[in-house]
Amino acid sequence: MRYASGASFYVRRAAIKRFPSIQALRVLESVVRNGALWRAASELNVTRSAVSHQLRLMERDLGFKIVERSGNRTEITPRARAYAEDVRRALNIIASSTARVSQDRLNGRLSVSAPPGFAAAWLCLNMGDFLAANPEVILNVVSSHQLADTSNPEVDTFITFGHEPRAHVVAEPLLSVEFTPLCSPAYLSRYKNFNDPHILKRATLLHMNDFTDWENWMQMSGMPMENAHRGICYSDMNIVHTAVIAGEGIAIGDTVLWASDLREGRLMRPFAQTLHSDTGYFLCTPEENLENPLVVEFHNWLKTRLEVSRIGLDFRS
Repeated sequence: MRYASGASFYVRRAAIKRFPSIQALRVLESVVRNGALWRAASELNVTRSAVSHQLRLMERDLGFKIVERSGNRTEITPRARAYAEDVRRALNIIASSTARVSQDRLNGRLSVSAPPGFAAAWLCLNMGDFLAANPEVILNVVSSHQLADTSNPEVDTFITFGHEPRAHVVAEPLLSVEFTPLCSPAYLSRYKNFNDPHILKRATLLHMNDFTDWENWMQMSGMPMENAHRGICYSDMNIVHTAVIAGEGIAIGDTVLWASDLREGRLMRPFAQTLHSDTGYFLCTPEENLENPLVVEFHNWLKTRLEVSRIGLDFRS
């Protein structure tokens, strides 16, 4: 009986797999994110053989393959990729909790993604105030031309134009958008009675990617949509903004992001008609970052700053 009981205990212990170490979990997350063992080794400041050793240990502890080798190529298995996503969220939660309990003053690295137009027209002109209040924070701002994309695993929080529902990402409305024709005073001075929309037949229309915005505005104003099929199409809103400021034409612009140009007279709004968008800007944040102190502080600052900008006040932190 004593032997049988001991054998049963041994079997139960043997059936329990070891829990991977934090070091091994960090290695797996880095390998999956970087896409190669040597990149992970460089990021973690260890040798490639050390990375391979940690992955072998994980395969033993977890009971499934982490990597598959074909000749000189090493690929991460789909099961390991899925596991690494959970590991990344867990590591972020640990990092956030550690920062919260160990530091009174915010510090660390914050990565924010924003559309190029928002980053250029608003974010880069205001971020100095956030850093002045949080001087020990290292800020990284990235942009994607996929305006609703939230797939970058290295980003802590996303400012998107529109949003696509995504697992483990929480979205909240940030800023509603109105669009209307905007141009420079110099361009406006070329025409008499420019407040008549039919003058647009002779104007240089500037577009972002395609004719959609101008088509919608023409239709709303009772004009043929075909009138929009002319002018210059650009692939980046920053280029459209530069061309408008330079007096090269008239564009459908965002009255929020280009508000400072309107207030300071660099741009004019010749028509009252406004194209109300059925979307706007959103804050999209991975669930594991919702309680990250840096993310919380940035969200609070962003919402306050945008509200102050909206009512046209001079903000001082």
